[in-house]
Amino acid sequence: MKPPVPSIQQEEDLCQDACAGLPVNCLSLAAAESCNNGGFSITPPNSVSQREAMQILQPASAPTSPLASPNLTSTTSTTFSLNVAGCSSEMTTSNSNGSCSNTTSNSSSCLLLQHGQGTVDPNWQATKPSVRERNAAMFNNELMADVRFMVGNPGHTQCIPAHKYVLATGSSVFYAMFYGGLADDKEEIEVPDVEPPAFLTLLKYLYCDEIQLEADTVLSTLYVAKKYIVPHLARACVNYLETSLTAKNACLLLSQSRLFEEPDLMQRCWEVIDAQAEMALRSEGFVDIDMATLESVLSRETLNCKEMHLFEAALNWAGAECLRKEIDATADNKRAVLGTALFLVRLPTMSLEDFANSAAQLGVLTPQETIDIFLHFTAHSKPMLSFPTRARAGLKPQVCHRFQSCAYRSNQWRYRGRCDSIQFSVDKRIFVVGFGLYGSSNGAADYTVKIELKRLGRVLAEHNTKFFSDGSSNTFHVYFEHPIQVEPESYYTASAILDGVELSYFGQEGMSEAAVGAVTFQFQCSSESTNGTGVQGGQIPELIFYGPSQPLEDH
Repeated sequence: MKPPVPSIQQEEDLCQDACAGLPVNCLSLAAAESCNNGGFSITPPNSVSQREAMQILQPASAPTSPLASPNLTSTTSTTFSLNVAGCSSEMTTSNSNGSCSNTTSNSSSCLLLQHGQGTVDPNWQATKPSVRERNAAMFNNELMADVRFMVGNPGHTQCIPAHKYVLATGSSVFYAMFYGGLADDKEEIEVPDVEPPAFLTLLKYLYCDEIQLEADTVLSTLYVAKKYIVPHLARACVNYLETSLTAKNACLLLSQSRLFEEPDLMQRCWEVIDAQAEMALRSEGFVDIDMATLESVLSRETLNCKEMHLFEAALNWAGAECLRKEIDATADNKRAVLGTALFLVRLPTMSLEDFANSAAQLGVLTPQETIDIFLHFTAHSKPMLSFPTRARAGLKPQVCHRFQSCAYRSNQWRYRGRCDSIQFSVDKRIFVVGFGLYGSSNGAADYTVKIELKRLGRVLAEHNTKFFSDGSSNTFHVYFEHPIQVEPESYYTASAILDGVELSYFGQEGMSEAAVGAVTFQFQCSSESTNGTGVQGGQIPELIFYGPSQPLEDH
């Protein structure tokens, strides 16, 4: 037997009973208020995939906030289904004109506007013992909100509620906006130049004293922190960028750090670009840098790469710029978009082979320029050129010596395919170039060697090479193909397997700590060492590296 169906009046009475005592509005259709759907729910951050290249770009489609429910992202039409205290309803939000508005339909005459998590309970304050917890409950919450922000570029905005007092106590810009001499009483403020996830990260910090940064949004968060003068959040963004800095994103971050006027971040970018110039120039993000940054890179004196790589990178950038300008990427157009930046490439310092087989045949240079550069390579009387003729200085390698002396005693040190290995850590980011090794103590000899650098068991780089030992106690340098970035406060393993004359010199009076310039090295024994090398003595007496230098003028 089916239960009796309640009448409409009975439904309304039940709904009113369920709503009684709750600190929320119980509205009929006729009394629906505008702009009340900015804080219906908050969900934990969604997982956001990391990208190597980071830019401040307005999204092509409606962005999803990593800090709020995806349902809060405003599109042309968004439907919310509510079931609070027994009152089911449906709300449709429409923002075709860019503003917050509500239209509602309800089978009963009761609509409950749900507030942020933790504030639906009529006695929610009693469950939050600290000011911080109570303040955090107001984050992205319609309860008592007295201002709303329409955040994002037109067509993809998100309505975010906020509380003027909280914002004004955290930002001088918000204080001037709400309480200054030129304060505006507007309850709805458009912020078209900020991405919603970044704005929510700012509010999360102002309300909760929490900073949650993601690779996808850290640059836009830095922008909004600068815009509203919130220096601690800006510093956290810069620290995040510095720790995630690699050759793949260094050029793009350099471009952005110039925009944000962050000299420390610029210097860290330059350190990576100088040491790993070839990798940085070939990164996907390089073609997206602005013209001023391109000119800075091309004029850089300390770049550690062949000039041919710089020329190729400049042309790759020019090809991308042609696409941005919607013109054909012909040789003439590439030259046109490069303009005077072309003459920052030091073409005459290339090898004759590189110039003849590549640069001279790409069609970018005029016939006269090509002839003049060939004459510069070969003629006694050299023509005047529009290109710099002095080679770049590059970086000067630094050397960490971990032994105070070396020795030789008969039958003491031999090589039979066994591994010499040592672990080290540094207190600042460096770029390992290679190792210094001891050679024969029994006259001149040739050696083959496999050198390797690992971190947590993973091979970062390895190289098979040769060196000639003259029989002296000097060290002999062997190099990796490319410098390897080494991060501070983590142990790395340097290894070498030599094959050659068995008897050799070896180091003694080893140091567990050594300082070179601004970098301090710590050494400890490696379990991978099977030939006797350790902290106190053995092989691998030197680590060759590029390290941090004094701040350089930005060209």
